[in-house]
Amino acid sequence: MEGNKQPLIGKKEINSMFWRSFFMQSSWSFDKMMAYGQMYAIEKSLRKIYPNDDDYYAALKRHCETYNVTPHISPFIMGISVAMEEENAKSESFDVSSINKIEVGLMGPLSGIGDSFFWGTFRVIAAGIGIGFAQEGNVLGCILYFVLYTAIHFIVKWLSAKYGYKIGTKLLDDSEESHMMDKLSYGASILGLTVIGAMIGTMVTLSTSLTMNFGGTETTLQSIFDQIFPGILPLGATFICVWLFNKNVKTIYIIIGIFVLCILGSMCGIF
Repeated sequence: MEGNKQPLIGKKEINSMFWRSFFMQSSWSFDKMMAYGQMYAIEKSLRKIYPNDDDYYAALKRHCETYNVTPHISPFIMGISVAMEEENAKSESFDVSSINKIEVGLMGPLSGIGDSFFWGTFRVIAAGIGIGFAQEGNVLGCILYFVLYTAIHFIVKWLSAKYGYKIGTKLLDDSEESHMMDKLSYGASILGLTVIGAMIGTMVTLSTSLTMNFGGTETTLQSIFDQIFPGILPLGATFICVWLFNKNVKTIYIIIGIFVLCILGSMCGIF
């Protein structure tokens, strides 16, 4: 396939990606989040790109990594991922790991934009218009809210799928001579690590209620930790979970272990 510039993905695959993206949260999990739904949405594209079963299953497995983004704009990342998978099928020198790096790097910034526009702007405007009619007892209020918000959702999702693939294809074509893909992959990996670090700081909460007595003055152990390294307990707990995961301990066992330790710790006055 080397040197073939003809895109493999056509309107049929883009349509499949668009419609299947509406079901991406039907298989949500705490460890992979929307990963399986995202994999399902691009499955037909991957099947067309990889006729060989081994390559196809490897691609499916690649897209089982943690994935979470505002659903309304998720096809944009999917389109770029599909374009990268297509390039991977064409070029033996393509860095496969860059696919997941780009996904992780885009999830945070696009979710920030998507959440602000859809949850904080479009939904509020549509609800405001609908409420104005509903307060008068007019059923048109419910209909207007549903139609306006759904129309915006459909339009943005379709454009995201279409232009995500086009932008991804063009970007990969232009990057061949300038080695832009290497730079983007490196930048995306840094951005992805930054996003993960921010998630640890904001989503993982752990503190101790243990106290210590120094010269008649009672001091909490947590205050000492905060002076030395704020957030050291959540960070330590995260590293332990990562270490267990790398040791092939099943996620469900890690979650159960966290529950048990937290309950026992609370009963003993540690947490």
